[in-house]
Amino acid sequence: MFYHIFFILLLLIALFCTYAIARNDFHRQIIPDIYLFPLLIIGLLITNFFPWPISAQEGVIAAAFGYTISAIIGATFNKIFKNKKEKIDSPIGMGDIKLISVGGIWLGATGLSIALIIACVSGFMWGKLKKIRFIPFAPFFIFGSFLSFIAIMFLI
Repeated sequence: MFYHIFFILLLLIALFCTYAIARNDFHRQIIPDIYLFPLLIIGLLITNFFPWPISAQEGVIAAAFGYTISAIIGATFNKIFKNKKEKIDSPIGMGDIKLISVGGIWLGATGLSIALIIACVSGFMWGKLKKIRFIPFAPFFIFGSFLSFIAIMFLI
């Protein structure tokens, strides 16, 4: 009984953290670590001690892979945008990179790739619709992560 209550409590805290991350990134274009790190710890706890479709080993490998690839892409974009005459920030921030890593823990490699594709396509479409150059990535990544998790549970 306590086991199930603790599991549900962890999921509720994780849901609150994802909401706070999406809201902060949408309004302020920043992803605070105060919400990312609890989401990381909860992901590790859930994949280790509770029934979850992703094993802890697969989650950690996906997190490391997601962090490395997104950091390389972020550094490349940073170099490209620093070489331009107009002074603008890189389109990929460190919060986005850490969020992708946390998503790897929760979703594994397959789920992370599905979530990234959904996030990029939906964010691109929203940016074109609103006619803006930079979009907040976290709300679209979280949306893609939920859809990816549903796909993992019921389709894959």
